[in-house]
Amino acid sequence: MLRLCVSLLALCFSLTAGETCTDPSISPATYTTTDALISSETVFIVELSLTCANGAQSVALYADVNGKHFPVTRGQDVGKYQVSWSVPHKQASSGKYQVKFFDEESYSALRKAQRSNEDVDAIEPLFSISVDHRGAWSGPWVSTEVLAATIAILVYYLAFSTKNTIQA
Repeated sequence: MLRLCVSLLALCFSLTAGETCTDPSISPATYTTTDALISSETVFIVELSLTCANGAQSVALYADVNGKHFPVTRGQDVGKYQVSWSVPHKQASSGKYQVKFFDEESYSALRKAQRSNEDVDAIEPLFSISVDHRGAWSGPWVSTEVLAATIAILVYYLAFSTKNTIQA
């Protein structure tokens, strides 16, 4: 009876575990928020197509960005994945963000290293993608109302001074 329970448990674990990907080939696409006026936070989105040399199709992936971990969702199409996160505009400085992707085995090793206060840089990711964020535009330096008022005052001054020179 004990053998049967252990066998069933092992079978359930093997069915729920993701496959391991060897020699991954990726084609990524990235997006970051460029306009801070229409959103409250900067959003980062990484979409990718993953092909494995061993033919693995249901690879469970996890992403790490500057020590923060995010689950990677699988798309409906085979080999399509997406990860996204957001941060306040002031914390999202322009520059390159390195997104490291881990499979279940390497992610487990990463979490173990973090819990043990070991060197997490020693854990090799399955692959990584660089996301270039150019910053979010927060509007013009001078608002259009101030610019329009300044032009109106300038036009009024020119008209008034021209009127006074004509009358003299």
